[in-house]
Amino acid sequence: MTHDHDLVLRPTDRQTAAALNPPPGRSGGDLVVETLSGLGATTVFGLPGQHALGMFDALRRSSLRYVGLRVENNAGFAADAYGRVTGEAAPLLLSTGPGALTSLAALQEAAAASAPVLAISSQIPTAGLGGGRHGYLHELPDQSASFRGVVKSVHTVRTQSQIPSAIAAAWKSALTAPHGPVWVEIPQDVLLAPTALPVVTAMDATPDDLVPRPELTAVAADLLSHARRPAIIAGGGVVRADASGKLRALAEKLSAPVVTTFGGKGAFPWEHPLSLQSWLEDRHTTDFLEDADVLLVVGSGLGELSSNYHTFRPRGRVIQIEADLGKLESNHPALGIHADARPALQALLETVEERDDASAAQRVRELLARVAARIAAQELGLEQRVLAAVRGALPAGSPSFWDMTILAYWAWSAFDAQGPNTMHSAQGAGGLGYGFPAALGAAAADPTRPVLAVSGDGGALYSIAELATARQYDLPVTWLIVDDGGYGILREYMTDAFGQATATELTRPDYVALAESFGVPGVRTSAKTLEEDLGKALSAPGPSVVVLPAVLRMFAPTHLG
Repeated sequence: MTHDHDLVLRPTDRQTAAALNPPPGRSGGDLVVETLSGLGATTVFGLPGQHALGMFDALRRSSLRYVGLRVENNAGFAADAYGRVTGEAAPLLLSTGPGALTSLAALQEAAAASAPVLAISSQIPTAGLGGGRHGYLHELPDQSASFRGVVKSVHTVRTQSQIPSAIAAAWKSALTAPHGPVWVEIPQDVLLAPTALPVVTAMDATPDDLVPRPELTAVAADLLSHARRPAIIAGGGVVRADASGKLRALAEKLSAPVVTTFGGKGAFPWEHPLSLQSWLEDRHTTDFLEDADVLLVVGSGLGELSSNYHTFRPRGRVIQIEADLGKLESNHPALGIHADARPALQALLETVEERDDASAAQRVRELLARVAARIAAQELGLEQRVLAAVRGALPAGSPSFWDMTILAYWAWSAFDAQGPNTMHSAQGAGGLGYGFPAALGAAAADPTRPVLAVSGDGGALYSIAELATARQYDLPVTWLIVDDGGYGILREYMTDAFGQATATELTRPDYVALAESFGVPGVRTSAKTLEEDLGKALSAPGPSVVVLPAVLRMFAPTHLG
């Protein structure tokens, strides 16, 4: 009798010969790139550094495509975007110490947005590990400790034979829901030393499925089936799980209005009769959701932005489907279902009873009319025209990446993403500099369609160096820079709070001339000509810059009492 654990996959004669006679000239770095290729990676991002040269030397012996950025943090943003748009783990190759640490802000954003980034860093030589002060270049007492509170998992390598398994474990971790960044570090001497180990072939790192417990979905289905005023909040987990179709089918079956969070833009059709759009920073929407007797929250932790700055107080039953266990019931008591959005929505679709509620669409129309009236009363026509021009210029299906800037804050609430997984921003962690390098990562993933990046002039200064990257790889990214001469949103916040702003004004370059100095076409536009100028830039091959001198204002908040 043969038991499963007795089964052994026997290599072919050809595989045996290859294993016994690996190609000469390989090092530990080759084991890294061979493992990545075996896992299915095709593109890697990063910057070389002295301790990491073993990895970068191995790249030239591999089929992997390398996209090198000019700053490690920007390379992290590019990998983040690549992971978001492809759903694949994006390898990010870094060097020790300063190079590694410079990526921390990007990895924090990837963690907050559940973007699968596989960061692989070098380390000081093995003899220096353990916390002693040996004086090696880039030495830290415990480099991995700097990342443990940021990334999803940390994987430490000390010998060459550990490399394939450590990277495969990290890959699996990054792609198991909730997705996230992971950290692998390998000492310099391990990367540089010659290896006689066989060439790494296909690796099995299939992510685990996160399915709901059936007794919980049964209770949820019963609550939703008998609700009088159900409503749904759809977060980024719906987009990441590719569950937008199932969300729509469930909403229609229940006649349940749907609002999408800023991370869940595009998860539900903008113009659908049941669409509350994304006006979460609006008291009218907050009131509507509080009035729901059963509220289904899918793929959102109901954090600060999604809860109108924690002013949201649901009065009905809350059902929360969330892949991140730490976010389950973290802000509101709920029937918590720890699951990925796709299988959980499928389970509900199969078990809920159909509800016919002709009043639901009417209540949605009334809510959106109240929101529109509130905005119209604030004389913000310029901001609305600029946002409409961007939407008019951006081809359907083309992704957009938004920095932390006033136009992005408008877009969170008022921009029709026209489909899931097309609009992305740094709203997870809220750091500056995301938009342009992230757009480069998306363009590297799919260079057949134009990509839009949107920044303010303050955020743009974080990313200027990447104009060289855009030109070097001829990536089809159009960068819209809204130039208001400073940190516009901080200027507005400080003026409102203190009567005047401090440290918000910036001396800035001529962005058009600066772009052209990199060989990137640039144009200065106006609100009247923005749609035409932006459309021309997006339709032209390669990178381009469009500069809009404008001082935009935010709509008034509703969470301050």
